[in-house]
Amino acid sequence: MSTMKEQAVPKLQFHPVTQERLPDLAQFSEQHGKFRYCSCMRWRMRSTEFKRSTKEDRVAALEALVCQDTPIGVLAYAAGEPVGWCSIAPRESYGALERYRALPRIDDAPVWSVVCFFVDRRVRRQGVTLGLLKAAVKYAQSQGAKVIEGYPVEPGPRLYTYMGSPSTFRRAGFRDMTPAGQLRLLMRYFVKEHAA
Repeated sequence: MSTMKEQAVPKLQFHPVTQERLPDLAQFSEQHGKFRYCSCMRWRMRSTEFKRSTKEDRVAALEALVCQDTPIGVLAYAAGEPVGWCSIAPRESYGALERYRALPRIDDAPVWSVVCFFVDRRVRRQGVTLGLLKAAVKYAQSQGAKVIEGYPVEPGPRLYTYMGSPSTFRRAGFRDMTPAGQLRLLMRYFVKEHAA
C-alpha cells in the first residue's frame, strides 16, 4: 500500500541498489509493469538473449546481478517508497550497448554508462530524473569512475525516450561529445572537471 500522496512534491532520497535494497527493487518492479517487463536488461543482455528471455527471466537476471554485488543502478525514494530508477554501471556490463553500432565507443577511456530512467507517474515533472542522474554520478564516482556517459534523446514519441533528455544531462554537468556524423547523442561527465 502506497503512503505517498499524489500531489505533494516529494522530499527525495537516493540509494544505490545493493543486496540490502533488493526488496525495494522488487517492490518498485512489481508496482511498475513497464519497468518489470524489461527489468532494465535490454542493454545488459545481447539482443538474441533478450528476445529469447521471458519477463521472469529478466527479473531474475537483474536480481542475480545485485546478489553478485554488480553495480546496476540507483533508486529514488519519497516517503520511504521507491519511486524512481536510474540504470548506471560500467559500460562493458551492457552487452547490447557494446555491440550497438549507433553508439560505438568514442575512445578507450573506461566509462560508466547511464542507459535508463523510470519514474513513477505520481512524481514525474518534479525533478526526480535530474536527482537520479546526480545520484548516479555520485555513486559511479564512489566506485572509482572518472567518466560517466549518457545517451539522451530529445523528448517525443520515440522508442528510447527513457534514456533521459539532453537538457537533464546538461543540468547535471554533462557535455555533448557526439562525434561528427553520429546520429545518436553521446554526453559525458568528467569527474576531474567537477572536483572541488
